[in-house]
Order: sequence, then C-alpha cells, then structure tokens
Amino acid sequence: MKIREVRTHVLRHVLPDAQVFASAKGWHAVRQALLVEIVTDEGLAGFGEAYGPPEPSRTIVEALYAPRVLGRDPCEPAVIWEDLYATFRDYGRKGWAIAALSAVDIALWDLRGRALGQPVAALLGGAFRTRLQAYATALYRPRLGDHTAALVREAEALAAEGFRAVKMKVGFGLDVDARNVQAVRAALGPGRLLAIDANHAYDAATAVRLARRLEGCDVAWFEEPVVPEDLDGYLQVKAAAAMPVAGGEAESTRWGFRDLCARRAVDIVQPDLGGAGGFTEVARIAALASAHGLTVYPHVWGTAVALVASLHLAAALPPNPPALVPAEPLLELDRTPNPLRDELALNPPRRVGDVVELPSGPGLGLEIDRRALERYRA
Repeated sequence: MKIREVRTHVLRHVLPDAQVFASAKGWHAVRQALLVEIVTDEGLAGFGEAYGPPEPSRTIVEALYAPRVLGRDPCEPAVIWEDLYATFRDYGRKGWAIAALSAVDIALWDLRGRALGQPVAALLGGAFRTRLQAYATALYRPRLGDHTAALVREAEALAAEGFRAVKMKVGFGLDVDARNVQAVRAALGPGRLLAIDANHAYDAATAVRLARRLEGCDVAWFEEPVVPEDLDGYLQVKAAAAMPVAGGEAESTRWGFRDLCARRAVDIVQPDLGGAGGFTEVARIAALASAHGLTVYPHVWGTAVALVASLHLAAALPPNPPALVPAEPLLELDRTPNPLRDELALNPPRRVGDVVELPSGPGLGLEIDRRALERYRA
C-alpha cells in the first residue's frame, strides 16, 4: 500500500455577532481549520488536523510535505515524521511547520489503523480507559454589558448539563478576573473542579498577585499564566502560587518540551496533537513528562478530527502515577460555538453528561460528513 494523494481542506465559519467571544488574546469571530486527507492506492483515506490559522499550514503541506510522502508506505508514520522534520528543520522547528507536520502525522495514524483494522489507541499501546471525563472549556468573555452575570448563567448551565469540571478565561485585569472567578466558583459550588486560563496575558508578578487573590476559590490549575518563552516566569508563578500551574499548548516537539519538563516549570503538561507534532511526537512528549513526574492533559481546540484524535491519545496515557485508584487524565471539551466540531462527523463520539466514549472503529473511528466538508470549505 502506497500514498497516492495528499488533499488539503481549509474550513471556515464566520460566527454571528451574538456568538462572538473573547479570550485575553482577542475576539474570536471565525472558526477555521486545516484538515489533511491522505489517500492510498487501495482507496483508504485518513484525516489529520493542524492547529492554528490554516492557510500557512496548507502551503507547507502542499509545497513541501506532500511531494516527499507520495509513493511512501503510510504505515510508517515515525519514519515519515523524522524525514520531514529533518529535511526542513533549518526553517521550521516550531509553529506552522510543526502544525502542518502534525496534520500529516495524525492522518497517517488514522490510515494505519484503518489498514490494520485497529483503533489508534490500540496502536499507541492500548487503551487504559475507554471512557473519559471531560472538562468544559467555556466561560469566555461575552459581548454583553454585565460579563459576570453572563458567566454565572453559563456556569450554572454547564453544571446542569452534567459537567463536574470547567475551565474559564482570565487575563482581563486583576479586579475583573477576581470578581468573575469568585462569582463562578460560588455558582458552581464546592464540589466541582474550576480551572483558569490566562492565555499568557500576564507577567509573572501580576500572575502571582492573581493567584494569591484566588487562593480561597480552590482553583484546580492556572493555565498559561505567562508567555510560553518565559520559563523562569513559569517557575516564579509555580513557586508562589498555591494552585498547580499548566502550560504547553503553544509548544512543539520533544525538544520544545524538554526544558519545560526538566525544569518542572509546570505541574500539568498540555501538548496539542495538532501543533506539537501529531501522535508520533506527542507520545514521546508524554513519556518525557512521565519521566519527570508530570501530568499530561492534552490541549484540544479544533474540529471533530482534533477532538477524536485527542480522545485516542488521552485513552492511551498511562495513569500518573499508577495507583489502586489512579488520577485519570481529563479530556478538554470546547463548548464554544463551532459547527466544524459539531457537524463534521457522521458518527460523533457518544457523550453522557461529561463522560465521553472512545470510538471503537479502526483508525480514529471517525467518518467525515463530506457534505459538511463542502459546506464549510473556504
């Protein structure tokens, strides 16, 4: 079996004004993604997804990666990964080059699983679990006058939906953040997990001040308190904060995560499959994190492809540490408006409350709705 064709699909959906939302990085008015589809001479196809704005990644896939993978064996994703990375390492060891490589790699693992009749989780070594608890990524800044009241209503709705864990956005100023987190914690009550994510909006000193103001809110983790380049800043926050610190969604490859793990700059490592290197590389990153006693919660932000791929990854992560009643990895489940996540799969993963089931079909076990693919094609 050989690779016959590499197809790229840029998808785009403009949100109506009522659904526009903001993180500390700015307003989100468009949902978009790059999917890579790899087709073999036997007619099998696998899908992958790149993290981030899609057009640059599409150019890299079409101009650089596709010519090197045509005619190769799709069941050798590690061999192909090393070739693509080594060939272009002088020009792209992070960012779009690795996001494009991630999409190719995820598609290859999907293809390999389909060819062998095995789920990707099985190919990664086996599923430690087939059902995962999800935490809701939500509670962004709405376009409403009273942000706090809107966030409280949203938190109550998530709790009513069955979520036992939620993550909210901060990074809008210390007073605003403190008021919003305290209000959401009161709305959720003491029995639910609440994490916060600043999207690297603060310097270390300001992040420490926020962490100390929130000590009574039982925050499960403080995500991206500072910019990803500032490992010393991470260490400063980690040393001063009474809550765990998380990060890594903006990092890529084992080399990018090496110092983050070796210096124990975070408690929770959050590689994104579509940005950190795909299954081949994120499995190595997870092993690196495990060797340093760190927890891995994959970052998930994208279409149904990214979600289901991350389900397989999380299912295959060993407990850290092993125990009679181990702490299981949590699956990030984006609850913001995104038809690319909700409409792209003919067979979306089954969810009851906040528990999501791992698909059992070969590869990712995901069947793409070609009509939706065309409906949202940019």
